[in-house]
Amino acid sequence: MDLHYLIDNLTNPALLFFFLGLIAVNLKSDLRIPENSSKFISLYLLLAIGFKGGQELAHSIITSEIIWSLLFGVLLALIVPIYCYYILRLKLSVENSGAIASAYGSVSAVTFVTTISFLEMSNISFGGHMVAVMALMEAPSIIIGVILINLNNKDKKKKASFKHIIHHSLTNGSVLLIIGSLFVGYFTNDAQAEGIKPFTTDIFKGFLAVFLLDMGITSGQKLKALIKKGWFTLSFAILIPIINGCLVALISGLFMEEVGNRLLMSILAASASYIAVPAAMKLAAPKANPGLYIPMALAITFPFNITIGMPMYLCIIGVC
Repeated sequence: MDLHYLIDNLTNPALLFFFLGLIAVNLKSDLRIPENSSKFISLYLLLAIGFKGGQELAHSIITSEIIWSLLFGVLLALIVPIYCYYILRLKLSVENSGAIASAYGSVSAVTFVTTISFLEMSNISFGGHMVAVMALMEAPSIIIGVILINLNNKDKKKKASFKHIIHHSLTNGSVLLIIGSLFVGYFTNDAQAEGIKPFTTDIFKGFLAVFLLDMGITSGQKLKALIKKGWFTLSFAILIPIINGCLVALISGLFMEEVGNRLLMSILAASASYIAVPAAMKLAAPKANPGLYIPMALAITFPFNITIGMPMYLCIIGVC
């Protein structure tokens, strides 16, 4: 592996702010990002990336690669939670296994956004249709997780309404915003898009830096609690992303040409949701422990992917 990609990634200002958040927690600093501000920034990031993706998609010719990318993304979102569930059942309960499997079958929008920042910094091109792939991968894994929990939950009284869960998965705020922004960007003409470019593009990296500072603080607070849970969950949170990311980095070469698209597909396969899935599982599996699946995704998988994962998958793709 050419170390310059790893060094460039580790010296990315946004990522350095993430480390600053971790350091602040370890120093027991009172540094905090107000909750309302953090929520606004996360909504902004989803809106901006969805809008820009829609714009890119509007200027793209629909090719077989785009169609295969969309289908492959959905297929991953359906398959990954199934095999993850049965691995997790070796040590964990039905509810915890279903919730964690859903998280690892779904995607992290923030990891996706950070990868885009990495690609832009490295001058590696990618297609706007990858935003659509990300949007399509959110809900299927949640639905699969709920099905697995319901099929294996012996207490029928505690089974969630399947219709209710599907509706909640598809109308979850983050899912709805990214899909909605994609359509808005697609139907907005170039002149109108240029008018809001300072909002959707120029300040994007600054907001990403502040958001990753907040993620660093949150990760630092949750990491100790996860470590106490033992080696199984810690190992899962690192090994599953490596397996998924590396396999997709290889397989994606069969139908994708651009390096940037292959890296984004790999990072989507390797990431884990800590926004959409926790919101859905609070309703679908109230007995599932958020002290497991949130820190696994946020405190272990997320920093692994944005530090070591991206350069690793890029090297497998052939850019070392």
